Amino acid sequence: MNIGPFYRELRDRFRAAGLPTPELDARILIAHVTELRPSDIVLAEDRALTVEQASDLRVKANQRVGGKPVGRILGEREFYGLVFKLNDATLEPRPDTETLIDAVLARAQTGKPFRLADIGTGTGAIAVALLSECPHATALAVDLSPDALSCAYDNAALNEVEDRLLVAQSDFCEAVGQGYDWLISNPPYIRSDVIRELSDEVRLHDPALALDGGQDGLEAYRRIVAQSHRILKDGGWIAFEIGYDQAGSVSALLLENDYCDVEVLQDLAGQDRVVAGRKGKSAGF
Repeated sequence: MNIGPFYRELRDRFRAAGLPTPELDARILIAHVTELRPSDIVLAEDRALTVEQASDLRVKANQRVGGKPVGRILGEREFYGLVFKLNDATLEPRPDTETLIDAVLARAQTGKPFRLADIGTGTGAIAVALLSECPHATALAVDLSPDALSCAYDNAALNEVEDRLLVAQSDFCEAVGQGYDWLISNPPYIRSDVIRELSDEVRLHDPALALDGGQDGLEAYRRIVAQSHRILKDGGWIAFEIGYDQAGSVSALLLENDYCDVEVLQDLAGQDRVVAGRKGKSAGF
């Protein structure tokens, strides 16, 4: 069978299964197996699939219909134009988190050396994406899970920034030293009582350690902010990804801890997604 008819078969099957993005899922799976870009599928409609490729796609399609996310099926996910490998200890990096990268790039002096710490790094997506965009930056990637740290370092190597990335196993900021210009985190921020209400794709495939933010969803923010003044230089920045209803609480937490220039930034869907603030009243670094 050629790519075009096979794509339409998968698309229709995913639609019938009620998947939220059937067209995109079909394109990504076919692109991965055929080593094409998803955007090139339409141009390659008449290209024949091998028997092995068609068989592999049917296996992957069955997994997708069964509820397994595309990233977990492929073992990788694209983020900020880069490819990141996944394992069972990591979240899939999601497009919403790109807002956090944009927030840092808009405020950092990217043409000069600076140091950043990424707390709860997971795949390393935040640290690696920033290192890729900022050739003079160095990063410390912190996670409690050794398997996540291994994944983060492998992704740094995959994207050729491993010479500027250090990894450290730590419970939040315990192992982080002083003198950082940026403290960045996409911490667990889902309330414990909401975890069971998450979609199966998240609840069954993402690690609970990276999801559960405690009784009110703010536990990780409090712990990171409590140690942030020790870590950051005067004039250094802190930036968090947040849940859609946490902007007020996280902004207040920063203001209560003597941060200034506190801002709330929205993602492409218009949802509050990032809170950032600067330490002290000195000029930016």
